[in-house]
Amino acid sequence: MKYMLLLYGNASQAPHFPSEERSAARQVWFDLLTDMKAAGVYLLNYGLSPVTDATTVRVRNGETIAINGPFAETAEQLGGYFMLDCKNLDEAKDWAAKIPHAKFGSIEIRPVITYTEG
Repeated sequence: MKYMLLLYGNASQAPHFPSEERSAARQVWFDLLTDMKAAGVYLLNYGLSPVTDATTVRVRNGETIAINGPFAETAEQLGGYFMLDCKNLDEAKDWAAKIPHAKFGSIEIRPVITYTEG
């Protein structure tokens, strides 16, 4: 089963590491990726630009409306994601708990729906 683990957090609450600690903080993420790959669950992951760089598109009455920046002010914002192929939700929860982001933000786990023609 494929699960998307969505990383949410408040940018003002994210840890800011002194330069001498940044390398060690990054290594925790690299070690997690190595563990996910070794377990055979890793499919892909990406971080996202800040919500201030976002564009929201809506179509209303046949007209396309694009709005730059966040549409609504929210404390927590989507900052990135992992796509994993896990045996079940419990395994996805175990991996979510290992993501360093879970210590100051939250990880939302969503099953992925595959659409097929038919």
